[in-house]
Amino acid sequence: MSVVVVATITPQPEHVAAVREALLAAIPQVHAEEGCERYALHEARDHSLVMIEQWASPEALAAHGKGEPFTALSRRLEGKLAAAPELQVLTAVPAGDETKGAL
Repeated sequence: MSVVVVATITPQPEHVAAVREALLAAIPQVHAEEGCERYALHEARDHSLVMIEQWASPEALAAHGKGEPFTALSRRLEGKLAAAPELQVLTAVPAGDETKGAL
């Protein structure tokens, strides 16, 4: 069963562009990771960045958290965030149209 993660990243105001660029640079590497089904960046009006992730299994998510793309990204973001990223690990509650009712 897939695992969905919503990660909210809040850059310090002076580092918004650098944080955005670091995340954009990491996306192709993460997309290549085994078990990555979705890794999509969104920007909120307050300039926080929200990554919507979907992993094939809890094991794939755990491997991502220990993998080189994640480790390298963490190093690039060091000192540029207003707070630690807020992570929500979600379990789907499918409803309605199967292609629209769950990730």
